[in-house]
Amino acid sequence: MGMHGHLTFLLLSLCVPGTFVRATVLPDLPRVVALSEDTVPGTRVAEVTVSCSNSSSSPNVTLDTIEPDHPFNSIAISSDPTDATTFRAEVTLRAGAELDARQVNQYTLSLRAACPGEDEVEGRLFVRVTTGQVLRCDTPFASAEGDVVEVLADVAPRTPLYAVLRQPLGGLMFRLRNHNTPLTLTRRGLVLAPDNGFDPNKDNQTFRLEIEVMDRHGHNCSGAVRVEVLPSRRPRVTFLKPHWAVTVTEGIGPWEVVTRVYARGDNVRYAILAPVAPTLFTIDEVTGEIRSTRQLEVIRAYLLIRAYNALHPDDHATTTVNITVQGTDRQAPRCVPAIFVSQVLETVSPGTTLVTLRCTDSTSTDECLHYALEGPPSSHSHFCMEGPRLKVNATLDYDSEAMAALGFQFTAIIVVTVGGQPLQSTRVPVLVTVTPVNEFRPACPSSATFTVPETAAFGSVVGRVAGTDRDYPPDSLEYSVEGGSGPAQPFSIDRRTGEIRVVGPLDSQQQKSYRLVVQLTDTHNDLDLRKRQSRLCDVSVHLQAVPDQLPVCIPEVQELRITAGSPGSHQPVTHLVCHSSPDSVVLTYTIVGGNEDGRFRLEGNTLVYLPNDQARPRTFVLLVEVWGGSGARRRSSVVALVVHVTPWSTPVPPSTTTQHTTLPKEPLVVTQTEAMWHPPAWFVAVLTISGALLLATLGCMVRKLLCGNRAPGKLFLGKSSWDVVEHTRGKEEQGHPHASSPGQFDGRAQDPRECPVSQPQEQPRVVFPRAEGSGDRRDGDQARGAVTECCLHLRHRQGLSLQQRHWGSALDLKGLTRAPCDPQLHVGSAG
Repeated sequence: MGMHGHLTFLLLSLCVPGTFVRATVLPDLPRVVALSEDTVPGTRVAEVTVSCSNSSSSPNVTLDTIEPDHPFNSIAISSDPTDATTFRAEVTLRAGAELDARQVNQYTLSLRAACPGEDEVEGRLFVRVTTGQVLRCDTPFASAEGDVVEVLADVAPRTPLYAVLRQPLGGLMFRLRNHNTPLTLTRRGLVLAPDNGFDPNKDNQTFRLEIEVMDRHGHNCSGAVRVEVLPSRRPRVTFLKPHWAVTVTEGIGPWEVVTRVYARGDNVRYAILAPVAPTLFTIDEVTGEIRSTRQLEVIRAYLLIRAYNALHPDDHATTTVNITVQGTDRQAPRCVPAIFVSQVLETVSPGTTLVTLRCTDSTSTDECLHYALEGPPSSHSHFCMEGPRLKVNATLDYDSEAMAALGFQFTAIIVVTVGGQPLQSTRVPVLVTVTPVNEFRPACPSSATFTVPETAAFGSVVGRVAGTDRDYPPDSLEYSVEGGSGPAQPFSIDRRTGEIRVVGPLDSQQQKSYRLVVQLTDTHNDLDLRKRQSRLCDVSVHLQAVPDQLPVCIPEVQELRITAGSPGSHQPVTHLVCHSSPDSVVLTYTIVGGNEDGRFRLEGNTLVYLPNDQARPRTFVLLVEVWGGSGARRRSSVVALVVHVTPWSTPVPPSTTTQHTTLPKEPLVVTQTEAMWHPPAWFVAVLTISGALLLATLGCMVRKLLCGNRAPGKLFLGKSSWDVVEHTRGKEEQGHPHASSPGQFDGRAQDPRECPVSQPQEQPRVVFPRAEGSGDRRDGDQARGAVTECCLHLRHRQGLSLQQRHWGSALDLKGLTRAPCDPQLHVGSAG
């Protein structure tokens, strides 16, 4: 064909349309592009070249990405002025796009390009987002509203409240645009509380700070933060009393406690404001104890005490203390009673006088006596003094947790002092115990309707009647059912808890619901038991019907093979698998047929065989009735069991138990169980020893048989166990010699004393003696029978050894002397 032919074929192939289809080419992909997070929206990210085989029209290029919210625009296509078949695909940032390398540091773009009439190709463009150099502030801070910070008014001075940047970079400068704020901005961008703290007396305070951040390159960002000051949640410092009056006697030494002031609040400290330089008294900064600095004389002193919060000095309170130092020319007043102990009902009205003190001093004037009540705050709030009278100041509610925390008792001290310049004071201890009063009746629960299935077992819980009582202790009630429990009301209630339980049979067909009248009686609410209160509550119990279903046993017919154990043992045969609906119903099993001799019994659902000493195999057909339910709704099913019992001594195949299972319903399932017999270790040991003894015995017998050349021994025969022995022998033809003639030796050993057999004669007939008759005749018959028996044995023992035949030469027949067997002795029939 030559070079010219090849070129012609190539040109024709290129010119013929449709001969070859060229695919679009993306020569620049795959490709990795780095993009700073500071890039302005609309910036071109990358330009990709698309090469087509013709220039008829521009290709179709689409952009796909695995990120759902990518920041890129659709592909823009432009032609290459130098090559008509080459096009440029531009990837640009979308308007409003924000790149953050901390959230997404790489985007994977998939470009699909297809020129007209050409196959589509795909290429990937990887855009890596790098950290930019532009300074950025956090979104809440840089927003128009700014960030919000809430602080308490009692925050300590110069406490850091806000950080402009969580991780500030080096070389940053922070500037506060507005200066009309008590807050402070540090060089590290921390907003601090005022130097003197916030004013705790103002309810709501708000401060707005506009902050500008700038780096060393001139990049900056700005934002705002709003600080909202909330009221303090801590308690304010307050004194229990605005004025304190203390009277002491002269002669108190230095550093003795004169009195103590107390203020409520957090971190409370005490100080004396006036006089500025006290000379007689000092106060403990922590405890508030006022002590003398020297020995006191008769004097009146005035102190102004200030209590303040150590962390917030602006939180403070003041009180005055009047200290009177009196001389020793007066005596302490005497009071009756000297101690007051009483019990009061919780219903006592405020203003009631509990006790009136009768006090006198040395001047016998009551006008100069002053009465004051000291004690815990609870006593001050519930009692007060009006002159010498102790009165109830507030309601004494026994039915409260606060009263229970006090133990239902109040303690206080009545201090009686003499006015003017008192010498001493008298202190009267007071103990008041509050007793309960049964004020409220028990209340029934809002809902007292219960539902119980009619198959509920005895003792099942139906529900709980939750009565209430507002008297203390709360809900201390006793429960009882009107009318008690019985057939018409098969329920009982727990006396303490109020739980209702089933105590009788239930049948929804006879009665669908029950109405119980439950009595609630309060307890421990009054000292007088006659004041107990009660209430009757209606309780409804509905019975839920349960469909009647017979017990189902799987399988219903079983065939079993067992090997009986030793007599007196306890041998399980099988377990009956039965169930009923509902599953809580208890099933009972009873053998109703086939157990004639009582060899089987049921223990729950387990059939047990009681072996005996029977020697023959036996088959039992047992009928077991399975009962479910209770009362009149009991239902039963019958299971048939065919049990083949093989005695222990009877050889059985290796499989000792074979169970055939037949189901009456489809599909038919047959279950066969083969159990291999594994004898115990003691049985194997006994069998081995018995076999060894048997082999040893057989060896001895063979040895004795082979030793035939020894002298014949003596055969001792015991008393025969036969009652009648008859032995007949046929006549031998007269004139014919015996097979063993004297002239021939037949190989059998002979005893010279045995009966001759050469002469034909009738075999003697031996009959043992009868029971009746004289003693002589019976003894003679016995002797003759023994001798004849000896001859018969000798006649038929020709196959024995010489020693065995020799044993037969001597007999011991009940006291008779040894006598040789005489073959000529014939014994006829007795009598």
